Amino acid sequence: MTRLPTDPAANLAALIQCPSVTPDDAGALDALSAMLAPLDFVCDRPVFSEPGTPDIDNLYARRSGNGPHLMFAGHTDVVPPGDPDAWTHDPFGASVSGGAMYGRGAVDMKGGIACFVAALARVVESGRPVPGSVSLLITGDEEGPAINGSVKLLKWAAEKGESWDACLLGEPTNPDAMGDMIKIGRRGSLSGTIIVEGTQGHVAYPHLADNPVRSIVALCAALNATPLDAGTDDFQPSNLEVTTIDTANPAVNVIPARASASFNVRFNDSWTEETLKAEIMARLARGAASGRDDRPPARFGVDWKEPVSQVFLTRNEALTGALAASVTAVTGRDPVLSTSGGTSDARFIKDYCPVVEFGLVGKTMHMVDEHVALADLETLTAIYADFIIRWFAGKAGR
Repeated sequence: MTRLPTDPAANLAALIQCPSVTPDDAGALDALSAMLAPLDFVCDRPVFSEPGTPDIDNLYARRSGNGPHLMFAGHTDVVPPGDPDAWTHDPFGASVSGGAMYGRGAVDMKGGIACFVAALARVVESGRPVPGSVSLLITGDEEGPAINGSVKLLKWAAEKGESWDACLLGEPTNPDAMGDMIKIGRRGSLSGTIIVEGTQGHVAYPHLADNPVRSIVALCAALNATPLDAGTDDFQPSNLEVTTIDTANPAVNVIPARASASFNVRFNDSWTEETLKAEIMARLARGAASGRDDRPPARFGVDWKEPVSQVFLTRNEALTGALAASVTAVTGRDPVLSTSGGTSDARFIKDYCPVVEFGLVGKTMHMVDEHVALADLETLTAIYADFIIRWFAGKAGR
């Protein structure tokens, strides 16, 4: 009899040992496909391309049944480990020490995938029926540009006739302990680069030049002159951060001809893409005239970065309620329903079905010595197993 992949630690070790730093798959999706085979999944491995970006391996796996369709989504790609010598354990060795497994991707988010596979395997092994279909939508392009990953994989699957009733995304959502938090939405993300045109000249003759550095500083100050908003019932306040200021000028005795500044806004549901861009342009127009005396306003433009991630909120009690109930049943804790944090592939999934996020504790993600407690792997597996049973039972009772 074929052994089912019921051990989340063993599943995770197999995934960590594949050094799948974006865009390299390094065998991670082969390892996952091998885990899914005994569970009667049919696996497809589309590779997507885009000029100027690397080709990306993806996995769509489906275990078909009669009834509703639950998707689990995630990614097997990981960020670089940095200096391997700074780690106390091989970043791709899946070493166990002190009750924890060490390795890049342990919590973000190979651990979540390992636990979901183990959870479904335990449900199947128990003999409980799964009255519907379960699919895994797994990309190798979440930590990178996210061009040849989930956004194309979802479109590809939908064009093949796939549709889903709900999605659980296994990103690490818990700040401190298992059961802390479920993500039910995300703020939007808008980025741009301000470019100010000046007049190059000698620093000893400033009257013959127009220093764009002064203007770019004034423009950046105008962007943050007042808060964008005070937050809403469902979202924390929007925030705008200037992330770079540059002149590309290596000389200390030359006033540069141009200056630029990049910024990112994480925005709540007070704004749409159009109203937020309009507000930013209005603030910049005020900043362009600041401190110019009798000179005309600074000459500037904005290069908006595409695509914009839209703000969203999942209002689906059947999904959110089932997951919260499972978290409470296993941990005894009532999770916070949150929209905090950065973006995730949920921004793509929301266009196809309701989506919520729940995974491991994220304290060490992207850090040297990323690790996960073995006890947390068992807890998450138990939560996922309870959720699978509870969600399908709820759909059957409707």
